[in-house]
Amino acid sequence: MLYRNCIFALFLIIIGFEFQSCFSENQGINRGNFPKGFVFGTASSSYQYEGAVKEDGRGNTVWDTFAHSFGKVLDFSNADVAVDQYHRYTEDVELMADMGMDAYRFSIAWSRIFPNGSGQINQAGIDHYNNLINALLAKGIQPYVTLYHWDLPQALEDLYKGWLSPQIIKDFANYAETCFQKFGDRVKHWITFNEPHTFAIQGYDVGLQAPGRCSILLRLFCSGGNSGTEPYTVAHNVLLSHATVADIYRRKYKAKQHGTVGISFDVMWYEPMSNSQEDIEAAQRAQDFQFGWFMDPLFFGDYPSSMRKRVGSRLPEFSKAEAALVKGSLDFVGVNHYTTYYARSNLTNIIDVLLNDTFADSGAITLPFKDGKAIGDKASSIWMYIVPQGIKSLMNYIKQKYGNPPVFITENGMDDSNNPFISVKDALKDEKRIKYHNDYLSNLLSSIRDDGCDVRGYFVWSLLDNWEWAAGYTSRFGLYFVDYKDKLKRYPKDSVQWFKNFLNST
Repeated sequence: MLYRNCIFALFLIIIGFEFQSCFSENQGINRGNFPKGFVFGTASSSYQYEGAVKEDGRGNTVWDTFAHSFGKVLDFSNADVAVDQYHRYTEDVELMADMGMDAYRFSIAWSRIFPNGSGQINQAGIDHYNNLINALLAKGIQPYVTLYHWDLPQALEDLYKGWLSPQIIKDFANYAETCFQKFGDRVKHWITFNEPHTFAIQGYDVGLQAPGRCSILLRLFCSGGNSGTEPYTVAHNVLLSHATVADIYRRKYKAKQHGTVGISFDVMWYEPMSNSQEDIEAAQRAQDFQFGWFMDPLFFGDYPSSMRKRVGSRLPEFSKAEAALVKGSLDFVGVNHYTTYYARSNLTNIIDVLLNDTFADSGAITLPFKDGKAIGDKASSIWMYIVPQGIKSLMNYIKQKYGNPPVFITENGMDDSNNPFISVKDALKDEKRIKYHNDYLSNLLSSIRDDGCDVRGYFVWSLLDNWEWAAGYTSRFGLYFVDYKDKLKRYPKDSVQWFKNFLNST
């Protein structure tokens, strides 16, 4: 069948149809094609997985508050139980081990360690993560630990508005150092932040995620905020927090613990809508206002020039000492990549007038359509289109612009809808997910093998179906199906067997 399809594809090319040849896709990839030591794992986050929000001294978080606010979550759900990994972690570790995964990326809930964000340590929280880390290591699975995956202790939001205040740098540093002290003898890979761009935009620009601040459209959904300044303030404090923590680790713990510190970013790839110079520049600005916003300070010591020019005095300044602290303050770059969009120049000022925010500042309009045609096949999420070659383009961009730093793909995956009318048996047939991972991994492999990109690992989002933030339980990203109607039982989708075969073949 593959041979016949390739002949047909060749025929289409000959007669002039635009077609991606199936000869370019390696249908037989496996672990052995990747460099020795390349890491394969799955990923999760504390708030989306753990549940047990009122157990063992855990403090309240901004997401607890947000999810319990009427109308903030699509299906009116919350993550009070989530998928109950707090109690079922041993079962879930077995699932990872059975697949042959090398690593597990999970996040620590700050409010389990410090229920009020600072002050007295909660020993029950320390015990839980010690137990999880030990269970992983007992199965030969390396922990990759994210220190902050959006679940800020509510106490700090109440005390000084959380990420809007520079006070948070000290509290985050204290929390991070406590984690280094308690877990660093076994954890060798630390990720300070997950997707700071996402929570800066979604939490402080459009207000669709916690803490729900914005000034757009007369604040129809937000009680307060300033979309034109607060996202930039939050991002600035995040960068300084990351750099402070990386400095602490390097000075006090690295020599003994021999670990590494990185940070994970959400990164779409952007293709110019046309070959015009305006659209090419717009695609670069879109990347600057997404990825460069954080990467440029970390690699060059300041924000992209396009941001400086377009945002002006609303964009914070680094002092010389801060710039020196931030520049070079990471050992690896984490990339959460899912999709690719087109970008074109914003030819009017209508968006600027309506929004007066980071989107307007970028001067770029990003869309998944061109001439009425989608850029790729669609997953369930409204924003997600499947464009496998985007990951190769992105890896080459990172190599060329930032000097080929070590990269881990810390999230990649696709979702199906949580359709109540589909049986569990049918829901386990996830051929589209299998093709997604095969095609993205094939393009990632090409970027490594053919282009020399320094990519060192790949984490699937996600091990389990889970609570997907403002989408609630409407979206299923898991390799394992979670039956929300029957005690959260886990069932392997067909993609589990695909990964077993992939990881056990050389």
